[in-house]
Amino acid sequence: MTQHVTSTAGDQVGFDRYGDGPAVVFVAGAGPFRAVDPLTTRTAQLVAEQGLTAVVYDRLGRGDSPADGVLDLDREVSALGAVIDVAGVPAVLVGHSSGCAIALAAADVEQPVAGLLLWEAPLAGSLEEVAAWSGEFERRLDAEDYVGATEQYMRDMPPEWLAAMKAAPEFEVLARASRSQRADGQAMVRATELLETGALRELSVPVLATYGTSTFPEMPVAAQRVAEVATRGRVEEVPGEGHSWDAEAMAARIVQFVRHEL
Repeated sequence: MTQHVTSTAGDQVGFDRYGDGPAVVFVAGAGPFRAVDPLTTRTAQLVAEQGLTAVVYDRLGRGDSPADGVLDLDREVSALGAVIDVAGVPAVLVGHSSGCAIALAAADVEQPVAGLLLWEAPLAGSLEEVAAWSGEFERRLDAEDYVGATEQYMRDMPPEWLAAMKAAPEFEVLARASRSQRADGQAMVRATELLETGALRELSVPVLATYGTSTFPEMPVAAQRVAEVATRGRVEEVPGEGHSWDAEAMAARIVQFVRHEL
């Protein structure tokens, strides 16, 4: 059953909580929420069966976390902080894709984080490139050009992903979901800055950067980059393909991380 918590920014955040034990919070990337993401829910349930608390929440502007106005990184980190509080302090954050950048941003502002397990963080680009991409994305959002914003956000993704979206009769409605991706773009800029400046070395918690056995070429590069900069960083391949993890394998790796590496 969906529960709700209110962030310090005043946003209502919907979440599911499973199990009892050390806390794990799953941080989605650009787009997914619980109703359309059974893989993360299944992973959380498997983690809970092995003695942990697992929380899956809807990012702002998605699912059971409706939100108006500018959904920026500060509001998103505030929402995540509220979820960490209900999950149990401190919590391990499991980031997926750009959710990894949000997890890094939360840890950087000293949210009560015990460790970071990052799945396929898209952090191989330079700060100049990422800032230019995010800036143009925000410009289109501010102009309420949601189709253009979606095209910009997906610029470097496999073209068939955007083509499939555009083939849907409700594409213009789907494109409005780009409102919830402003925080993703800003977090990507912030995380890349942490990497390029070396400021990520100030983070004292363990960071495990993972990627799938069948993935895009830049994902292992990005994982290695994160692991090399983080003071307690490691990199590892985990079963999965197409930017999605295998639920059983990921659950087992999360439990191992919590039980033996914190």
